[in-house]
Amino acid sequence: MQGTDKELIALEQRFWRTMVDGETDVALDMLAEPAGMVSSHGAMQFDHAGYRKMAENEDYKLLSYELSDFNVLRPSDDVAILSYQVVQTTKMKDHDESARMCDSSTWVRRDGKWLCAIHTETPMQ
Repeated sequence: MQGTDKELIALEQRFWRTMVDGETDVALDMLAEPAGMVSSHGAMQFDHAGYRKMAENEDYKLLSYELSDFNVLRPSDDVAILSYQVVQTTKMKDHDESARMCDSSTWVRRDGKWLCAIHTETPMQ
């Protein structure tokens, strides 16, 4: 695995850690603006204020996660697509929910810094 691939995987893992630890400002520093997400709730775009609102919503919080089986696709020097599996537990309004997902994140390099531009998640059977 190339050094840049390891750096990108470490960034993805760090982003997930920000959600558990409630480090919204750290996450914002890693996000493109606007950024996007595709999930079972549909497709959306959001700016940094929109991400802060989602991240600080007490009705939904990531409690734990385990990332595995990373694959890095590099269509250009400044674009990387990470795909991987996740086992996650989230606090919903009135209960906790565990799920196994297949996720991907597209990272773009701007002025020498990698930023997450879009994240997708798909439930696994």
